[in-house]
Amino acid sequence: MMHRIRNLDFTLLGALFFLALFSLLSLASSGMEFFWKQLLWYGIGFGLIIFGSSFDWRWLGTQIWFRAVLYWGSVGLVFVSNFLSGTVRGTKGWISIGGFQFEPAELVKLSVILVLSSYFARKHIHAWQTRTLFVSLLFVLIPTVPIILHPDFGSAAMVMVLWLGFILLSGIHIKRFLIGVGCFLISFTLLWSFVLKPYQKERITGFFSPSGDPLGVNYNVIQSKVSIGSGGLFGKGFGMGTQVQFKFLPEAQTDFIFAAIVEEWGLFGGCSVLIAFFFVVYRVIMIGLRAKDNYFRFICLGAGVYFVAHFTVNVGSALGLLPVAGITFPFVSYGGSNLLTSSVLLSIIQHIKLESST
Repeated sequence: MMHRIRNLDFTLLGALFFLALFSLLSLASSGMEFFWKQLLWYGIGFGLIIFGSSFDWRWLGTQIWFRAVLYWGSVGLVFVSNFLSGTVRGTKGWISIGGFQFEPAELVKLSVILVLSSYFARKHIHAWQTRTLFVSLLFVLIPTVPIILHPDFGSAAMVMVLWLGFILLSGIHIKRFLIGVGCFLISFTLLWSFVLKPYQKERITGFFSPSGDPLGVNYNVIQSKVSIGSGGLFGKGFGMGTQVQFKFLPEAQTDFIFAAIVEEWGLFGGCSVLIAFFFVVYRVIMIGLRAKDNYFRFICLGAGVYFVAHFTVNVGSALGLLPVAGITFPFVSYGGSNLLTSSVLLSIIQHIKLESST
């Protein structure tokens, strides 16, 4: 055990610790209740990454029963949460357990990554075939439909992005990829017409009119921009961010935590967080390239797409470059669901690194 721990990727762990440090500082500035809860989640997360890397993920990942239980279990939880959970932040996609809230959609993302990794590892040579595309899309659509019914369009979009990432990087012909994008756009049109709630449509239309309705749909993004713009080079200092302290910045612990960090730690702090995050992504990609088999390579691919997609939407919405979708910043935003999902993925990636070193 200790020999394996000594061979872990400590540069990756160091970057994660750096992200956790900035997250905890920002949460402590917002309120110690958030700090202590997140500290607990970080303890569990780092424990999973370090000690979970000793699990035989190769064997577990090749077991059909494991993938089936994880996949259908997560689909079942998402479906059940439509009826049993209360409304949190406008959606019903949460399950409360002993005072803690869990988002089954995060478990869906993990299961989709493992299922698609196994499928494309066996079918990547035939990724361009219609049957392969259809079956892989079916794996994604089954959990996406109940997620949309929450309604949680942001998480549903992230699951679809995972699929697009897999088919694009598995060697699909560009024409078939464009056909897939076309189907995605048609699906979005149908969602807009029959599924999306008025407040979700307002977020999207408000994105195209950033100066309109400053006290309504665009309020969050405007306050986020004010926070980022007022941070300067080195920020206002710990606990001195007026946007955060006076609660002008909504969701400063989750959707707009990047804006909260930049306000108090400035451009220097914000860029430091971005560098650390992209170093994590870089290490994930490099470990994937050195993996011994396609299954592990595709897991690293899926994890990379997962991290980058979440980061892009979270930071992009904080900067006003993308509509607000309620997507967290991996390993930075407050909350246990995304952190545990990220930790399990990173635990598998550390295992892949150990296997590649032997």
